[in-house]
Amino acid sequence: MFPFNPHCSGDVMTRSVDGLDGFQALEELILDNNNLGNHMSFPSLPNLHTLTLNKNDLTDLEILLDKVASAAPALEYLSLLGNQACPNELVSTENDENDYQRYRYFVLHKLPNLKFLDASKVTKKEREEAISRGQFMRVVKPKETKVFRSPDCSSPDLSYTPLPSASRDPNHHKGVAGKCRYVYYGKHSEGNRFIRDEQL
Repeated sequence: MFPFNPHCSGDVMTRSVDGLDGFQALEELILDNNNLGNHMSFPSLPNLHTLTLNKNDLTDLEILLDKVASAAPALEYLSLLGNQACPNELVSTENDENDYQRYRYFVLHKLPNLKFLDASKVTKKEREEAISRGQFMRVVKPKETKVFRSPDCSSPDLSYTPLPSASRDPNHHKGVAGKCRYVYYGKHSEGNRFIRDEQL
């Protein structure tokens, strides 16, 4: 087991995993709580079977998994809890069980040798699902889009109008009244065909 310590350079704290390339026989690596981000790169660790990256600043799951798959092909245990890349309810209340399950399928698609992911064992059903559909299970949140608001809208909650803005002033409108010439007697009603005179 190799505990990770950040390197200090003057007043600047740098977070990296440089220097691990000298530990080719390393089997377990704990990198929890180190503020590691997406820029982190792994050296080749062919014997690594356990890796924990809990509570870091990892946000891009696909980039991370590609790095791990290339550096540690024998990995069997991985934990990413506490990162935005791991969409569970501990990170954000917007995530639900479906988000987390899709995340597990995607991780298993990228790392098919895993036996244990986060806090639970990989099941046979999960492995089969990851093989068949895992590549499509990446959790993607829609990007926030700005709502267009017309500069002359009087209401702050009105985001659009079905009429051109210059068609008329909404404060100066005219009502229209008219008389309908058609009178409905009910003789041509489809429902009246099924009602007999004795039923009235």
